[in-house]
Amino acid sequence: MDKRKVIEAYQRGFLSIQECAQILGLDSVKIMEVVQDTNWSNLQKKQKAK
Repeated sequence: MDKRKVIEAYQRGFLSIQECAQILGLDSVKIMEVVQDTNWSNLQKKQKAK
């Protein structure tokens, strides 16, 4: 499964953080870093689009 889709499902509330971590094979500390990095990347993309 595409990692971006899993993170997006978590952000939309379809998965818990534990489910997201399990699907991606990460521990809970690492998944929080990945989700935060993804949020930061998305914010930067939106700002560049303006």
